[in-house]
Amino acid sequence: MMETSMPTQNASSQSEATWYTKWEQAGLFKPDQDATKPTYSITIPPPNITGSLHMGHSLCYPTQDVLGRYKRLRGYRVLILPGQDHAGIATQSVVSKNLKKAGINPTELGRDKFVEKVWEWREESGSEILQQFRQLGCAFDWDRSRFTLDDGYVKAVLQVFIEWFDAGLIYKGKRVVNWDPVLLTSVSDIETERKNVKGKLYHIRYPFADGSGEVIIATTRPETMLADVAVAVHPSDKRYDGLVGKTILLPITNREIPLIADQYPDPEFGTGAVKITPAHDPFDFEVGARHNLDMPVILDERAKVVPGYGDYSGLDRYDARKKIVAQLEEEGFLVKVEDHDIAIIVSERSGEVVEPLLSEQWFVRQTELAGPAIEAVKSGRIKITPPRYETVYLDWMENIRDWCISRQLWWGHRIPVYYTADGQAIAAHSAEAAAEKCGQPVVSQDNDVLDTWFSSGLWPFATLGWPEQTADLAEFYPTSILVTDRNILYLWVARMVMMGCYFQKEIPFHEVLIHATIMTEDGRRMAKSLGTGVDPRSIIDKMGADPLRWTLLSQAGSNQEIRYSPRRTEDARNFCNKVWNASRFVLMNSEGYSGTQPDSLALVDQWLLSRLKTLSETVEQAYESYDFQAACQAMFSFFWTDYCDWYLEVCKSRLQDPEQRATPQWVLHTTLRAFLTMLHPVMPFLTEEIMSYLAPGEPFLMASRWPTIPETWANTDVEAKVERWFEITRALRTLRSEIGVKPNEFLEEVYVQGDLAGGDSVIISQAKIRKLTAGKPEAKSVSTTISSVDLHIPIEGLIDSEKELARLQKEFEKTQPELEKVRSLLAQPNFAERAKPEVVERNQKLVLELETKLAKIQERMELFG
Repeated sequence: MMETSMPTQNASSQSEATWYTKWEQAGLFKPDQDATKPTYSITIPPPNITGSLHMGHSLCYPTQDVLGRYKRLRGYRVLILPGQDHAGIATQSVVSKNLKKAGINPTELGRDKFVEKVWEWREESGSEILQQFRQLGCAFDWDRSRFTLDDGYVKAVLQVFIEWFDAGLIYKGKRVVNWDPVLLTSVSDIETERKNVKGKLYHIRYPFADGSGEVIIATTRPETMLADVAVAVHPSDKRYDGLVGKTILLPITNREIPLIADQYPDPEFGTGAVKITPAHDPFDFEVGARHNLDMPVILDERAKVVPGYGDYSGLDRYDARKKIVAQLEEEGFLVKVEDHDIAIIVSERSGEVVEPLLSEQWFVRQTELAGPAIEAVKSGRIKITPPRYETVYLDWMENIRDWCISRQLWWGHRIPVYYTADGQAIAAHSAEAAAEKCGQPVVSQDNDVLDTWFSSGLWPFATLGWPEQTADLAEFYPTSILVTDRNILYLWVARMVMMGCYFQKEIPFHEVLIHATIMTEDGRRMAKSLGTGVDPRSIIDKMGADPLRWTLLSQAGSNQEIRYSPRRTEDARNFCNKVWNASRFVLMNSEGYSGTQPDSLALVDQWLLSRLKTLSETVEQAYESYDFQAACQAMFSFFWTDYCDWYLEVCKSRLQDPEQRATPQWVLHTTLRAFLTMLHPVMPFLTEEIMSYLAPGEPFLMASRWPTIPETWANTDVEAKVERWFEITRALRTLRSEIGVKPNEFLEEVYVQGDLAGGDSVIISQAKIRKLTAGKPEAKSVSTTISSVDLHIPIEGLIDSEKELARLQKEFEKTQPELEKVRSLLAQPNFAERAKPEVVERNQKLVLELETKLAKIQERMELFG
């Protein structure tokens, strides 16, 4: 006998942890053992071990979970492999701060002791975010979880470095890099933030050495002029015809520098002349390399002026700026100073302004590696969604530069380069292997560690066991899809493609899905530092994971920005309650339910099954195309409107009749179970909880199969006929409301002119009418026409004519001035030209609405007058 009761309240949020444990214990997060099934694999973007759950995670990782759950329902062997990134700079920064708070100087600890402290911290709190992914309902294979510093992964990272080093793809050289003068390391673009600040633009005279004139340059960083090696102008700039090649006396230093011609300066900006400081600007560096210029460094690793510059030596860059500007003014070289908006680059970890600095670092030659990665996207072997990001990817790849892979840190993969006494560099897995490789002792190892993005670039294949040729690597590589953020399209995605194509001779994934960025309700960036962040854990604790997942996924379509609103989450919780209460109603009305399909179905039964067929096709297509917004909209509309507002209400009387209840019981159960299965990828906890009541003896919903809806259930003719009944019903409901009849009050009689096509009983029950009569009443009535049917409600004895006339007169007196006000606005000269088009259009529509409203009021007044 079926259990026909459910708790009154939806408490699924309280049972989420229980369901998650049951799924995991049942082994449902592991790939199915049936090797004949197709595979579907995702290696998740590994969060930092310093991380905690934020709203971006709450979209990115449930998106992967949705895909995995959907593919399981479709019969795939699914592997979603989790893990974490060691996050070199972020982790070293966090642990250093913790040590300082405890009164310990990290530098005095030394490298080995400091790394021990980081590992201790990692064991204590570094995996917290993975537990939070469980709260979100992410069905990941935790037994396969990887860490970018576990032993097997380290072996893979070293193997990549050694092979590229031996192939000449990795070299050590000097280039301008992003330098953090607090953390004392180079940093990648993703570890920085661009900010616009109020600054100054300094206009300075640079006189020709022969006294024949001068060049005016403008700079925001006068402190770097001490390291100027040239002034450049564009070859096409006529102002400098005959002057290129002349010598300039650099102010303050009186050092002679040349005036050169180069494509870099913009002739349209200012005087068209720019100072060239190759050691402190990446673009100047390129100019310096093209012209074989010297590259003196004026600032050291702490952004202080280096020795050899007199009173300036040892000064902080900003103090040096003040002193240089004062000297320029005193000596007559300063032309003027203007307020100027400046774009600065700030290190996210230290908060310090990054210094472009010529530094000796390790680099990867990316040009030849980029070729196969470009071809993979151009040929369509890798599909990027939304497609516009293909252009972004290709533009960066086709203009790629060498990649700085070294960081001046202790935490991370130490660069596996060993040196002999005579300076020979050997890349090897260990000092012993290096000595054997070169045939002589090694005396030291390189002190730097690898950029975190270098190790994470191996993620799709190193997590599956490479460099060993494992069964997982054979079965699940290439992975099916990568779900990630647009900000790391080149820093991570492109590098995974390059590494996969090089070491596996195969792309790392077939598709890349760029998920949306979550903004505040008013469109600002979400960030704890800005005070605009929202903690997803507080939402989960209060409302459960399913409402949060629905809130974000129901907005995740082709749009690339989502605005989070607490109201949306409350709406999502209300939807959860709607699903719960409707399911409870179905169970409460399941007495005697056998599960046997009836021999015949009423038109309204056929209508709901046809709508279910349409829903299945819509949701399936939406999941396949990653349009979760469309899937959620379709499921919401079907359940709230078709299932609850119409079918449940229409079949209530049949459910009370023992002779008729079997058919609507079967339809309700069949459609509800199919709907819950479709909804499961988005709301896993709620759907599993309800299904445990609907089918208590069956396996987990998570382990079931996608519903197969017979083609024969699709019936557009039936849909059109029944929809017409509902349209007529809605029209009658509107007419009742307009004349003030209460929703729960029955009308004794309604007259009809036209064919109701067999919908009489549905219209009577749903419009709360006791009798439908053909024809038109002789007495006064209010009328409406819908779907070629005239509907008349006699009003004699139903409405107090005097009161209704007074109400209508009051409504008329309120509406008339509103209409005149809008008409007057539209009639103003030049209004259409001055106002925004959408404002004009909105007012034009308002005129039509108010005119229609007034006409209806006047019609009613004539009726009651």
